[in-house]
Amino acid sequence: MTDATTAKDEYRSHLATYTFFSKLVTFMILWIILLLSSMALGLIAHLSIIGLLLGVGGTLALLAGFAILG
Repeated sequence: MTDATTAKDEYRSHLATYTFFSKLVTFMILWIILLLSSMALGLIAHLSIIGLLLGVGGTLALLAGFAILG
């Protein structure tokens, strides 16, 4: 009986860890894409103010979104 309970607890623990890691990887991928697009606007398109606003606003939006969903 205790082996089944221990297995269920371990499964829940692993599932929680996997879910957290998955959200962290998703956040980092989205943030890197946002950072690269902001840099492209500033350096290549010469729209530095729009790139800065997109970078700061997008970072705040990502943080708020993942804080609400997490």
